[in-house]
Amino acid sequence: MAQTLSHLCTATRTEAMLDHRTRMRSLQRDRWIDYPRATEALQRLERLLNAPERERMPCMALHGDSNIGKTLIVSKLRREHPSTFDEIKGVERRQIVAMQMPATPDQHRFYAALLFELGAPHSATASLTTLERLARDLLRRIAPRMLIVDEVHHLLAGGHREQRASLNLLKYLANDLKFSVVVVGTSDALLALETDAQMRSRFTPFEIPRWRESDEFRRLLSAFERVLPLRRASNLAQRGVVEFLLAASGGLTGEISRLLNEAAELAIGDASERITMKHLEHVGQVAV
Repeated sequence: MAQTLSHLCTATRTEAMLDHRTRMRSLQRDRWIDYPRATEALQRLERLLNAPERERMPCMALHGDSNIGKTLIVSKLRREHPSTFDEIKGVERRQIVAMQMPATPDQHRFYAALLFELGAPHSATASLTTLERLARDLLRRIAPRMLIVDEVHHLLAGGHREQRASLNLLKYLANDLKFSVVVVGTSDALLALETDAQMRSRFTPFEIPRWRESDEFRRLLSAFERVLPLRRASNLAQRGVVEFLLAASGGLTGEISRLLNEAAELAIGDASERITMKHLEHVGQVAV
């Protein structure tokens, strides 16, 4: 059996020998699939994380369409830099603080969301000054090297004044507390940054683009095949599969992952143990 599982990575070979139900359940968890653009994004984030303190801290705008894989990149970075506890000072240390931009952005909601991420109790009726002071004091104690703000395209839900106030807040935190700020969102988020010359020069854009037909995309599919717990090779890099997945997913990494996971579940359920076009056509549709 070991020879017939040679299409799988070592860890997945063990998983592939488990029962049907266990393997189907395993398909529902997030998997990190390495590919060059994601690796480059992580390398750039690591450089920001290790940047020395200076008056103008470097920042980054990680952008791309929804479901393209930005959040998975951020999650992997956070897993590689878990929080620690300083037993001498009795405080938690976090290299990375990550939060989501409120759907209706303003400074009060921003600080409330930040304090929630920091696990700090606060009154919903507290003034903006109180929330700001509490957040800054906690951030100084935690001493992060990076603040990540996801869903930053929510800035566009506010008017021009609210957008400028939120952008100035991010700039102020970076300057005052000497950490890098990474904003994450759709490419529309760049529109908000473009309204401020200082923000435009401060935040280096880095795009995660949609997939197109290429050798790199075929390598991505081969990487998926190595971690799907199927007992037979599916040959996902073959032309017909490549063309179908690109058309059905719109080139979005998250949608490609969903299609392959659901197709793999069908392949386990019908005991074929390999993904076929029949499975893919069952879980995805291509516009005619």
